[in-house]
Amino acid sequence: MTAGPGAKPDLKAISAGTLAHYDGRAEDFRDGTRDHDVTQNIEALLRNIEAQPPFAILDFGCGPGRDLKAFTALGHVAVGLDGSARFVEMARADSGCEVWQQDFLALELPPARFDGVFANASLFHVPRAEAPRVLRQLHATLKPGGVLFCSNPRGSNEEGWNRGRYGAYHDLEAWRRLVTDAGFVEIEHYYRPPGLPPEQQPWLATVWRR
Repeated sequence: MTAGPGAKPDLKAISAGTLAHYDGRAEDFRDGTRDHDVTQNIEALLRNIEAQPPFAILDFGCGPGRDLKAFTALGHVAVGLDGSARFVEMARADSGCEVWQQDFLALELPPARFDGVFANASLFHVPRAEAPRVLRQLHATLKPGGVLFCSNPRGSNEEGWNRGRYGAYHDLEAWRRLVTDAGFVEIEHYYRPPGLPPEQQPWLATVWRR
């Protein structure tokens, strides 16, 4: 892990290495996360969308498709996006949803398409230097008034390789600056898992409006 800002990261190596990590462990990842309860996060997104349902939702970093199935079961129209070819294959088969294979660092998103973007445990893979651009792209793919949900492992603003994956670990203030600068307005934030002391809540969840 590299602490703090440093030399410009090699974006191609970051994407290739992180995606190879997930592609090589796709089945284990699916088995290990299948029963994770992210109901709190799904509800935080949905209750803040002011449009009339059903909502158009982009599951950004959808992985094997667990949350696509949850959104669909709730009556919404969910589209998945992931860079891992294995995850995309799994998500399409398991959810029946449209799933786009796109590298987070080379996005091609339609303008003003979605009522909500659900970025659960995904945006931390974007290097700090690229986060402003990626967040602006997510802002642009939301409809006016649309909602962005993010949940990321928090840290002290260090970034680097961690067990085969590249990650950037922001504290609340640094993350707040990045997302606000991209044009979003903060709605709420909380730490997860719920009901535990702060030192046992490694996840920072934030909700934003375009």
